Amino acid sequence: MVLALLQVSGRPPKVEQSVIDRIKAIQGVYHFETYVSLSCHNCPDVVQALNMMSVLNPNITSTMIDGAAFKEEVERKDIMAVPSVYLNAEFFESGRMTVEDILNKMGSSEDASEFDNKEPYDVLVVGGGPAGACAAIYAARKGIRTGIVAERFGGQVNDTLGIENLIGTQYTEGPKLAASLEEHAKQYNIDIMKTQLAKRLEKKDLVEVELENGAILKSKTVIISTGARWRNLGVPGEAEFKNKGVAYCPHCDGPLFAGKHVAVVGGGNSGVEAAIDLAGVAGHVTVLEFMSELKADSVLQERLNSLPNTTVIKNAQVKEITGTNKVDGVTYIERESGEEKHIDLQGYLSKSVLFRIQIG
Repeated sequence: MVLALLQVSGRPPKVEQSVIDRIKAIQGVYHFETYVSLSCHNCPDVVQALNMMSVLNPNITSTMIDGAAFKEEVERKDIMAVPSVYLNAEFFESGRMTVEDILNKMGSSEDASEFDNKEPYDVLVVGGGPAGACAAIYAARKGIRTGIVAERFGGQVNDTLGIENLIGTQYTEGPKLAASLEEHAKQYNIDIMKTQLAKRLEKKDLVEVELENGAILKSKTVIISTGARWRNLGVPGEAEFKNKGVAYCPHCDGPLFAGKHVAVVGGGNSGVEAAIDLAGVAGHVTVLEFMSELKADSVLQERLNSLPNTTVIKNAQVKEITGTNKVDGVTYIERESGEEKHIDLQGYLSKSVLFRIQIG
């Protein structure tokens, strides 16, 4: 709310001029509606990006809707993950997005010709996570021509809420750390190319990196720091019901499932922490763990076991996530007996959710 007021008061947006130009060049009328939860750490970035676009282009409007305050509207639209963005009353996208992501999805992507005049780099880093940022900063400090090409700056760190194992920092949050990494990199003469995917790498006189948009970047040296991705279960129903019952962030999406039966797959620290958080809003939480024992720290297990509305099922191999238009349950195999079992994940208005929490 405060940032929105600052934006409409004329405060210059903290974004590259090329992005501002792309926003101003958009033709047509666009009405964005973004459904959020106030505990979501991804929602503010999406809302602020759309607010900025509406300030810079009079043909764009942006409305933020708190899903907890407008539950009937959320249920009517079957919204089961936040942020969920609608454009001109039609579903647009769900999940974390940068302003560049939004522009690309609207068809205002950077043309390959914009990369034609880039001189060869001394060092080109593929990947914008902590390792990539570190490599680029060290290279730039030596005074050599340095570039970073990345799908998003910060990488998987953006999807992590609490970080407590960064030495010298007792606690920080993923989006905050990712923003700090980018600001640090911008203090040096580094050519940062975001929302770009590397497609091919070939060694000629120089190393050539071809991007998905067809552009070719050249460099004497290429550092590959593409990091990790969230692991998936790889079972039927997981991809089909993403954002329709399969969710990945208890802080973001949990408030949408107040009073319902939810399940968490994974008994490590992340999974148990998610189950504890969800137990405060959900009607019941079932934790499914593949191994014979939970892997979470003992203090977390004690806290989980003390809660009256949680169940832990061990030796459970998830076989399928079931449903029609949305998740209605999960089928698993009891590894000791080989018996196949099913859990109905039904809540208010027969809606349900399966939370998957794992470290990549």
